[in-house]
Amino acid sequence: MSCSFDYNRIIDKYYPAGRKVGGILRIHSRAVADEALAIAARLKLNFDSSDIEAAAMLHDIGIVRTNAPGIGCYGSAPYLCHGPIGADLLRAEGAPEAYALVAERHTGAGLTPHDIDSLQLPMPAGRVYMPQSLLEKLICYADCYYSKSGDMRRKEQARVEASMAKFGPDILARFLELHRFFNRS
Repeated sequence: MSCSFDYNRIIDKYYPAGRKVGGILRIHSRAVADEALAIAARLKLNFDSSDIEAAAMLHDIGIVRTNAPGIGCYGSAPYLCHGPIGADLLRAEGAPEAYALVAERHTGAGLTPHDIDSLQLPMPAGRVYMPQSLLEKLICYADCYYSKSGDMRRKEQARVEASMAKFGPDILARFLELHRFFNRS
């Protein structure tokens, strides 16, 4: 892909300077981007670093339209829906489809139709919420280590695993599969 897309234009449009959520988004996304870039470099993954950076910087673009007052979001949608909302925003802005799919599929370790039904999640129907491409998996995995609340520092492995386990053994197993893949020698 390798397209040097101006992700800042989109961030600036939806997150004007001076809003709490804009600072949170930028700090979080930068941490996810740095984590993903480090993993890609260590594993010598065949990616242009500008694609990793842009996809990571835009993966949470949809939070602005969700109801998460703790991080300064006063939209109407449930927070969990920020992925598909972000994908729609990115498509409307002419971003590469690969970046929109990262936004749509990055939540947790991915969500299957079974997860959505059994956990009664408010996700729009008819979409795929499991990361499929290597770029989607990379950003999804890196994102698991960073929160948009608290101190926003990298989470310890045990904390990430405990967080995934709260949603069931299948979600934890998918995360551990990503962990093994991105921590191979």
